[in-house]
Amino acid sequence: MPCVGSKGPEMSTTALFLVLAAAVCHASWNVVAHGVSRIGTPFLWWGAVASAVLWLPVVPFTGGLGGSVAGLALGAGVSAVLHVVYMTVLQRGYAAGSLSTVYATARGTGPAVSAVLAVVLLGERLSALAAVGIAVVVAGVVATGLIDRRPGSSPAPVVDADGAPRRRRRVDPGIAWGLLTGLAIASYTIWDAHALRTWELSPVSFMVGVTAVEVVFYTATLGRRRRELLDVARAHWPRVLAFGVLSPLSYILVLVAIQTTPVALVAPARETSVVMVAVFGALVLREGSVAKRLTASVVVLGGIALLAL
Repeated sequence: MPCVGSKGPEMSTTALFLVLAAAVCHASWNVVAHGVSRIGTPFLWWGAVASAVLWLPVVPFTGGLGGSVAGLALGAGVSAVLHVVYMTVLQRGYAAGSLSTVYATARGTGPAVSAVLAVVLLGERLSALAAVGIAVVVAGVVATGLIDRRPGSSPAPVVDADGAPRRRRRVDPGIAWGLLTGLAIASYTIWDAHALRTWELSPVSFMVGVTAVEVVFYTATLGRRRRELLDVARAHWPRVLAFGVLSPLSYILVLVAIQTTPVALVAPARETSVVMVAVFGALVLREGSVAKRLTASVVVLGGIALLAL
């Protein structure tokens, strides 16, 4: 398979539009997920069911099953495992830390690791300008999550043997979970790009396959919480439907983009969603300063502008 970006990576206007649209959808469903983060597996089960049911009728109109049924089965199966890990870690992070910290840390780690793995494993090439753009995006994303630490995350003072005050270092759980989420993002991003390019799969059928397998995994882990499913559906069906539409759509748009554009460019560019989530966190959830978050967001947008040159 030819090396993507072997003649110099570039992002077309169409690819950039797809990635920006994906960012809007991604930010939206993350806000939805944060609102029900403490529900856990029952909500994820309904989200996977809604995603598979709502998008299955679209498959015949978007390339069918693609080039290889066997490739689709293997690609979607492995991807589903990685996505289950991602969603589980993300939900745990939202339950333990603030929305902006978890989201921004994850979205900063994910593209950085994805870019490195894309070069090493997929044979992609980066220009010096693109490398600078990736670094700027990652720096801005991480800054977005760290400039306003929630008050509860400050380490409590302790006293030494001689009575002198001393501060004990403690890692913000939101940062720790965000880093784990970022590694999960990089894992499924690289695998999915490999699967689509190798077996020439349709992004929609691939995503439906992934969500269908996710239903099986979540069903196996529900245990006694099966009795909660009806109550969750009654109380949160609007969120379930929003999740079922927006979560797959956000990633389908990315999958379409990476069919013609290097992953090393697409992964950082989709992080414009951090701008939206950061502003939402500041305005609605009162998670820090709007001015500081907007400043960090401008840095992110500047990095994305470099990627688009």
